[in-house]
Amino acid sequence: MRYDLQIIASWIEPGARVIDLGCGSGDLLLHLKETKGVRGIGIEKDEAEVREAIRKGLTVIQGDLNEEVRDYPDQSFDYVILSQTLQQIYEPHTLLKELLRIGRRVIVSFPNFAHWTIRLDLLLHGRAPKNPQLPYEWYDTPNIRVITIRDFRKFIEDLGYQVLKEAPVSTYNRDRQGKMVRRWANLRATYGIFMVGKRDAGKT
Repeated sequence: MRYDLQIIASWIEPGARVIDLGCGSGDLLLHLKETKGVRGIGIEKDEAEVREAIRKGLTVIQGDLNEEVRDYPDQSFDYVILSQTLQQIYEPHTLLKELLRIGRRVIVSFPNFAHWTIRLDLLLHGRAPKNPQLPYEWYDTPNIRVITIRDFRKFIEDLGYQVLKEAPVSTYNRDRQGKMVRRWANLRATYGIFMVGKRDAGKT
């Protein structure tokens, strides 16, 4: 399982109610179900990934997460997970507001566009940068936004929400291994992982 998903899993309490948006084939949900007994559901757009998740015995709905989340009542979940998907969302502020309606806490991870390899690539080659976390050409990328760790902190502050936990990580071995970044996170971390809540949610 990817290293960012291992970090996210470590933040989830046993028995929690979880929804994983853009869950892929359900690696995180399956891990949480088997190790923590969570009550989980996923939403995924890709039909083949949904079939694979269902074969694993998971409850996964095929659809557009921006629309599907509107069907859930307030505070239906303890955790809403949006892993490596935020950079593909057209209206992230609208979606985040909706996620904090249906869940107590939202966990977001995204590739950090301020990583030093991205900066160096742009400086030396003057082309749209790529690295293992952002491997696409400018013309075929599914990512419509570039986000840095510093940008995301300001985004949350501007919306009036609160960062409850934060884990900048540096990954390797196809993102399956990694380590926490303690200093110069915006420069050295390949991914930012954040837990976000409303102002009255309190830090954990």
